[in-house]
Amino acid sequence: MALTREQLENDHFRRTYRERHPELPIQSDEAFHGSLAAALAAHPAGTDAWVFGYGSLIWNPLFEFDERRPATAHGYHRRFCLWTRGNRGSPASPGLVLALDRGGSCQGMAFRVPAAKLEREMLMIWRREMVMGSYRPRWMRVRTARGDVTALAFTIKRDHPNYAGKLPEAQVAATLATCRGFGGTGAEYLFETVDCLTRHGIHDPHLVRLRQQVAQVQTAATTRARGCPEVGA
Repeated sequence: MALTREQLENDHFRRTYRERHPELPIQSDEAFHGSLAAALAAHPAGTDAWVFGYGSLIWNPLFEFDERRPATAHGYHRRFCLWTRGNRGSPASPGLVLALDRGGSCQGMAFRVPAAKLEREMLMIWRREMVMGSYRPRWMRVRTARGDVTALAFTIKRDHPNYAGKLPEAQVAATLATCRGFGGTGAEYLFETVDCLTRHGIHDPHLVRLRQQVAQVQTAATTRARGCPEVGA
């Protein structure tokens, strides 16, 4: 089920993790609010802020913004390198979601959040992205056609237990094609991301290739379920 603004406003998303998966190490309220306060303190008071989206923030942002632009972050690349054991997977069958990992560059979207709404909208973003504390929020320069801006981006914590590292493409595709959590499947997450990037004129060859592989895994699974011989068998 797609995440909604209402679920963020009443903190339902974090509560769902606690209720359905009490065994998972959810970030404490102290750490949660401390990281949010630190991010806000690092931004000039009374000014609009930019947020860099590279995955689900692009196609389902759920926060209020006044402007968005295609943007490129240098020094980081988009990768399925974060295990999820609730939203898009389970403790028994962990799924994968995107994060920014070191190296290369990433094309995404920059969203401008007005200063008057910044604290409220950042809280919404934190309730969505910082449940497990797997990300390290950081302000970074991103390039847009109308000039560079400083944007908040969620980079992976390489020392976090949920960091998956660089996995073989075949393993990533199989995981996305088969894993499901209370927020839906990894395949849906991938397909939505590729479709939205395409609509904004952004082509990510790695994600497009993954989409093709995931579709092949799904087709093969459907064929087996129907008892039909696979092509070439």
